[in-house]
Amino acid sequence: MKWLALTLAGPTVWAVVFVAVYGLHGVACAGHGVPGSLGMGARGAMIAVWAGGLAVHVVVLRALPAGPARAVFIPRAGAWIGLVATAFTLLPLLLVSSC
Repeated sequence: MKWLALTLAGPTVWAVVFVAVYGLHGVACAGHGVPGSLGMGARGAMIAVWAGGLAVHVVVLRALPAGPARAVFIPRAGAWIGLVATAFTLLPLLLVSSC
């Protein structure tokens, strides 16, 4: 069960960050302020969530053991998939306003 949790850690972090960033985007496009954004606005809050998600991905990658075995390679591949997905699926939203 631990192996499955480690394998799904990267995609799970991606899903959480994806929902959070798009949720903030929806709130901002609706014209509401973003509560708890510390005065940095909606774009700043989205960038902070995205950067925090990337940092969590790096922590997950650093925490996983290294080695050639399949039981080690597959969780690391899942973590890399989550990191790349977080970086590339949310970057266009952060760079271009779509409201």
